[in-house]
Amino acid sequence: MPTARKRTRSYDSAKTRAAVLTQFGHVRAGVLALTPEQLVRPTRLGGWTVRELAAHIAMAVGSVIRYLGEPEPATQELRLLDWPLATASAAGQVDEDTRALAASSDLAELYARTEAGIAAALPGAADERLVPTRFGAMRLGDFLVTRTVELVVHTDDLNDATGLAVPYDRQALAACTRLLADALAVKAPGGSVEMRVPPYAVVQCVEGPRHTRGTPPNVIETDPLTWIRLATGRTAWAEALDTAQVHASGERADLSALLPVLG
Repeated sequence: MPTARKRTRSYDSAKTRAAVLTQFGHVRAGVLALTPEQLVRPTRLGGWTVRELAAHIAMAVGSVIRYLGEPEPATQELRLLDWPLATASAAGQVDEDTRALAASSDLAELYARTEAGIAAALPGAADERLVPTRFGAMRLGDFLVTRTVELVVHTDDLNDATGLAVPYDRQALAACTRLLADALAVKAPGGSVEMRVPPYAVVQCVEGPRHTRGTPPNVIETDPLTWIRLATGRTAWAEALDTAQVHASGERADLSALLPVLG
């Protein structure tokens, strides 16, 4: 069991970069195997078809290439832990851009171009380089961690809509789980509840009495994919409890009012 986080988490740059490339490769293989009938199926994402979801994944990863091609901003405006709670502000524009890209693109060509572009762009780009995202200028290293979230969350969406079993890169899944867990601790700071997502993350959150030794009085434990679905609103808290996907003990061990943490 990992220990609870006490300071800002760091991410291994080489592992994060490899995770983005690997998970995108997994998704590309899955998308290229889809039939025309599968591409027009609905998804759980506000009216998007599978084609639109696939285009969105390529757009999310391709944004790294686009941002690296723009002038570097003068100052950092957004830190990594600010990103999850900021995403809802761009939902409308993201939807519009996704639909336009899906309507105008051949998915095989889009994925080949995106994969080649990011593989070429990353080796010469430093983590400290600032990139102009939709939500403000971020460090490239931080932005790449957010790409693991986009990839893992939408891989799950793709599998749900199509019945595919696109695999999850272990490092991508770990980074996604940790960032969303840390975002919960930012949204609900405190030490009265310990949330465990083995084997990747433990965070303390929610105002109230802080435990100092032994088993804390309020504990929540779940697996990574269930946590990711809860944190993004794919699964409701009550449903996860009823189906024993989440184990919660203690009077404060209720996250229903705090979810989702990613818009």
